[in-house]
Amino acid sequence: MSEPLKKPAAIEIHDLHVELGRVPILTGVNARIRKGEITALIGPNGAGKTTLLLAILGMVPYRGRIEIPNGAGRPRIGYVPQHLEFDRGMPVTALDFLCLPRQRPPVWLRHSRRTREKALANLELVEAAHLSKRRLGILSGGELQRVLLAQALLDDPAIVLLDEPSSAVDRSGEELFMSLIKRLKKERNLTMLLVSHDLSMVTRLAGQVICLNRVVLSEGKAAEVLNEKTLSGCFGADKGLLLHDHPWGEDAEINCAYHPDQDHGDH
Repeated sequence: MSEPLKKPAAIEIHDLHVELGRVPILTGVNARIRKGEITALIGPNGAGKTTLLLAILGMVPYRGRIEIPNGAGRPRIGYVPQHLEFDRGMPVTALDFLCLPRQRPPVWLRHSRRTREKALANLELVEAAHLSKRRLGILSGGELQRVLLAQALLDDPAIVLLDEPSSAVDRSGEELFMSLIKRLKKERNLTMLLVSHDLSMVTRLAGQVICLNRVVLSEGKAAEVLNEKTLSGCFGADKGLLLHDHPWGEDAEINCAYHPDQDHGDH
């Protein structure tokens, strides 16, 4: 672990344990997510990264403590999942999708003006206003991820959790998505927790990194954590890894190549 972090915490995790079907997924996890920063959560397949996000969202049972300081109010958290399971033949547009959570029954009634304006504003925010009338089922991977990001921001959250947001996105779509993440984080002072296998994305976006493999193996500044010794201990020495000296975080260039297994199973 690096020296104690001075910025206030947006999320503090204490001795977290998660078991699914009596199988330990996370064991004694302790971590601190700094407020107003992008923290990357990295680790091999099956390390428990998605499970940790779900625990923060309260979607899986756990033992331990997850503290989200938010005064007297309920913390607002946005979530961008890795995959969206839906019938691609459904006649649902991107605008419909964003309006659904705020739509009063019956759902076949027209969206209220306020709901529609908010949804359109969020699509504009993620440079996806031109997709508003397109069906979800015909969107590319990158387009769908931007729509999911727009949905995650509907309630103006202070914290956004992103699970492998570039896993189904081509190179140009990934570049656009990264630029959006950097801009939104800066403009809204968002706290972001990003799960990614793509270390080039991590080096360009994250100020902090947590290496997880059921337990926290390393946590600290990206420049301290992303080195060959730490990553080999996290992913295994048989993984292809290339790291170069370069700046980290928002102003970093892609100078890191990492070749994990292509299988993105449950993790």
